[in-house]
This record gives sequence, C-alpha cells and structure tokens, in this order.
Amino acid sequence: MNDPVADALIRLKNGYQVGKQTVSLKFSKLTLAIVKLLEKEGYVGKIEKKGREIIVTLRYVARTPAITDIKRVSKPSLRVYKGVKQLPSVLNGLGIAIISTPKGVMTEKEARKFKVGGEVLALVW
Repeated sequence: MNDPVADALIRLKNGYQVGKQTVSLKFSKLTLAIVKLLEKEGYVGKIEKKGREIIVTLRYVARTPAITDIKRVSKPSLRVYKGVKQLPSVLNGLGIAIISTPKGVMTEKEARKFKVGGEVLALVW
C-alpha cells in the first residue's frame, strides 16, 4: 500500500456508505491526526487506538451519515501545496479542507487564522 491516508479516508467513506458502526484503520501518526481532527469537527464519534490499528466509531445524524463525501486532493504522485491566500473553501464553509502545515494537521479555517499554508490532504463535507 503506497498511500495510507487515502486508504483510511476510503475506509471511512465505505463504512458510512454501508452503514457500519465502527471502522478499523491502519495506524500511522498522520492518520491518527486526521481522525482526531474529524472527531473535533464532529464528523466521526469516538476514537480508540488498539495496537497497530485505530478503531473509529462512525457518527450518524437521524440515520444519515455525518460525512457525505471525502476527496483526497494531494496524492503521492502529485502533491498539492497552497499558500494561506490560496487555501480552498469547501461548499462555502459547510465542509472542511484538511491541511498539513508546519504547525500540524488542521482545517483550512485554522490555517487561515494562524496564517500558514501547507499541503492540502483532503476535502470533507
């Protein structure tokens, strides 16, 4: 597997599409940071680290998934970096863009607040 971030995002998306309660993700520091960010923003429920995997409880609102779609932007074959002025806005603020900055993984709103740019990892709405 070349892209653990894409694998984690697709596992989350597929878990929501089939209506699962929990999803198991392979552990990496970046994946854990992304999932913690999604938890903070209210897109997933509880997160548990068990050995070399992360157990994520999916969140549903009135039987509809909290996440409608996830798109991977920066790939290993084509990295996408944006400055603070070019950071994307997802659905006019209804979604989030996950940005990897020198100050850590954060949403595009936090990156604008701290005035840092970085690699655009994914778009979530």
